[in-house]
Amino acid sequence: MPPSEVSTTSGSTETTLKSEILSTAEAESKSSTIGQQIGTDDETPLSVFLSPFKGARTQWVARQVIIMICLLFRLGVGLGPYSGFNDSPMHGDFEAQRHWMEITYHLPMKDWYWYDLQYWGLDYPPLTAYHSWVLGAIGSKVKPSWFELDTSRGCEDVNLKSYMRNTVLISELLIYIPAVSVFVRWTIKNQKLSPLHQSIASAAILLQPALMLVDHGHFQYNAVMLGLALISITNILNDKLVVGSVFFVLSLCFKQMALYYSIPIFAYLLGICLFPRLNLPRFISLAVSVLTTFALVLAPIVLSSGDGLKGAYRQVLQILIRIFPFARGLWEDKVANFWCTFNTFVKLKHLYSADTLQRFSLVATLVSVLPAFFMLLIYPRKKALIWGVSASAWGFFLFSFQVHEKSILLPLLPVTLQLAAEPGVNVQSYIYWINNVAVFSLWPLLKRDRLVLQYFAVSFLANWLMASFTKLPDALLGKLVITMSYAGIALLHVVEFLIEPPARYPDLWVICNTTLSFGCFTIFLFWNYIQLYKACRAKV
Repeated sequence: MPPSEVSTTSGSTETTLKSEILSTAEAESKSSTIGQQIGTDDETPLSVFLSPFKGARTQWVARQVIIMICLLFRLGVGLGPYSGFNDSPMHGDFEAQRHWMEITYHLPMKDWYWYDLQYWGLDYPPLTAYHSWVLGAIGSKVKPSWFELDTSRGCEDVNLKSYMRNTVLISELLIYIPAVSVFVRWTIKNQKLSPLHQSIASAAILLQPALMLVDHGHFQYNAVMLGLALISITNILNDKLVVGSVFFVLSLCFKQMALYYSIPIFAYLLGICLFPRLNLPRFISLAVSVLTTFALVLAPIVLSSGDGLKGAYRQVLQILIRIFPFARGLWEDKVANFWCTFNTFVKLKHLYSADTLQRFSLVATLVSVLPAFFMLLIYPRKKALIWGVSASAWGFFLFSFQVHEKSILLPLLPVTLQLAAEPGVNVQSYIYWINNVAVFSLWPLLKRDRLVLQYFAVSFLANWLMASFTKLPDALLGKLVITMSYAGIALLHVVEFLIEPPARYPDLWVICNTTLSFGCFTIFLFWNYIQLYKACRAKV
């Protein structure tokens, strides 16, 4: 070989080696940066458990392991009692769900929203009714006595409990868990983080204690509504706007509480129709998809009256009356929102009529959510959408009319999704904190349901797996708020365990719970708006 060729080959090899060394250094640097962003992921018991999958090309096996862990949590919670167990004559939410399966299976559609309204009358939208009909039909094939019309009321057969628990589990497996998996996969891909981080983020979201305790302990099907809403959000973020709109309508048609998300989603969709220029075809396609979906869902029940337009109108009106029960009052039980907390000091129900309180509630809710509406309308950024949905849901929970303690699940979903979208420890520390406060706010409900063991076990294990108690923000004020609120929660539990409330104030500890929780939720709402503002102003 001529000397010139040897020199050229040697130079080429040297250049290649230098290039490889530089690439390796850049990759290591990027990996180090990601590690700093994720914070303590490499130190959590869950990440240590999943570390054998770190070098795998795909995380398929890791995802199956996570799903099995999540199922074990849910099955463990389901072994406990449920709402209204051995509490006649009305029992609780378990009996309500069973009763809806009973009436939808045995009665014609036209009677679903009219039958014996004093005993758990159907008060959710039609998609819940169809879901109940399917489950009632299957259950009646297994054992007809579980769902016999009227005579099955208050049935507490242990096999019925197993069947009902499994319907919640299967519904979640079919809708919510795949929705979380797809959302996290899309988010992590856009963040350019490792596949292992995708698995850890999925686990963090799926192990949210509040949802497990409410759906699999207390007994409801909230995961279906939340899963449909999440499918909607994921499709909107993927620019599949029509599909996203359809799934959001389905979420609304399953539970009306999905309205908590409606204002920011509407603002975002309207914003991308208006800016940077008017896109009329897009707006029309979205409007048509929304109206068509509503029409298709409502049609079977509305047309079942067989009395033409008059009958259809009567059915629609009855459905609206049932799903928006303004006559029930400003809130139910003791809930950690503004009205219940303020009522401790000023007896609102004694001073104002129900109509006046409704107007107060409407104004307060609009004031709390309209900033999110205008931010997303003017700056329809993908990064801002989830923060906007979260801010709106918090506003509805804190200030709207007819709020249940279980409604805390609505603001928790978009908040918890940020564990995938925002990998920084500063953000994660606030998210884990507010999740823990939310579970604490459910304590009076769970205690009444005799789910004390499940409350403490699930809360401890979920926090231990993610090492979330060790995560604190850099800001001194944030550290102070989180530490003091945790101390307050611990103190209240100890006091409640050791000291009976005064006879004059039997709900004293419950009111302390709701007041502390409300204060934390309000602080978080302000912090949430700061994150939304940053996301809207970011140049992306």
